[in-house]
Amino acid sequence: MSKTAHEYSARIVWDGNTGDGTATYDGYGREYRALVTGKPDLAGTADAAFRGDPHRHNPEDLFLTAISSCHLLSYLALCARRGIVVLAYEDEAWGRMVASENGGGKFEEVVLRPRVTIANENDRATAEQMHDTAHELCYIANSCSVPIRHEATIVTSATTPS
Repeated sequence: MSKTAHEYSARIVWDGNTGDGTATYDGYGREYRALVTGKPDLAGTADAAFRGDPHRHNPEDLFLTAISSCHLLSYLALCARRGIVVLAYEDEAWGRMVASENGGGKFEEVVLRPRVTIANENDRATAEQMHDTAHELCYIANSCSVPIRHEATIVTSATTPS
């Protein structure tokens, strides 16, 4: 079986030099821009707990978002191929990161809580099972060491509140 490789590149530019560089820990900004050719720049920072701007995305936000969005895209592709009509999908993703004594840290757990609206009640069991398959196929989840769980809720358009 042949493998298909996909390559990605991004450039990160630190915008936080307030004049003295990193002369002191408190004296520099954590702002940066992520640049991907042909796409809008993404303004980022450290988490507010690490002296970042609370109004910008931080790497932890982006990590959780990458896991959730990859699961979404894998799930939608699977459902489309199986003839399951998905009408709506929202995820309340959550993760817990724990700092270590040496200043590092890592995510200990990620939980995805997708709420999926499907068109046909007869597809409910398959739609639920597709979350397991989506997790197995998700490129981002396959690249992570953190445990990732999903707690999906499947509803049909007939049971969706107005």
